[in-house]
Amino acid sequence: MGIFSRTRDIIAANMTDLLDKAEDPAKMIRMIIMEMEETLVEVRASAARTIADQKEMRRAVVRAEAAQASWAEKAELALSKGREDLATAALVEKSKAKAFADATLLDVHALDESLGGNETDIAKLETKLREARQRQNALIARIESANQRSKMRAMYKGPRIEDAFAKFEIIERRADMAEGHADAMSLGGPGRTLDDEFADLRQNSSIADELAAMKARLNKSEG
Repeated sequence: MGIFSRTRDIIAANMTDLLDKAEDPAKMIRMIIMEMEETLVEVRASAARTIADQKEMRRAVVRAEAAQASWAEKAELALSKGREDLATAALVEKSKAKAFADATLLDVHALDESLGGNETDIAKLETKLREARQRQNALIARIESANQRSKMRAMYKGPRIEDAFAKFEIIERRADMAEGHADAMSLGGPGRTLDDEFADLRQNSSIADELAAMKARLNKSEG
């Protein structure tokens, strides 16, 4: 009864509840399928033993029926020879053989009913097992996809991403400071060299000479 009861429990099990309680749903699915496969093997083995028992019982019934005929024949022989005592003993044995045959046939019929229920359990379990195997890969893929999405959401909503962006802001600030420093160095133009000073002197002297020449021309024209 333990095997049949466990079979029905598996057939009636709510897989959603099992998955909710499982730490590793994919592993839980594999365990469920393995359990169903093992139970199916056990139920079939039990059915095989029952069928073997039935065959042995039927052979015993045939032997008991042959014994009944034999004891009846012996009872007639003893009675024909005037041995009523032997005839009575033979009829007693015949009655025992008949009682055994009748009881054995009842056991055979009971096993027939058990095999009928056994066959129903096997059919249901095979159906559920096929369904579970067909859905196993899809369920595992869905679970893994959901886990990946959860990890991604936890990552981009978690402190690690915030810390990373905070570091980016620090680095960008440092880049701004470096660029500002470089730009500040170019303000005011380059420093004056000695050659620049002499060039200015020559330019100033030329301008002074030109100014003097202009004054001279003006004075001459006025005179």
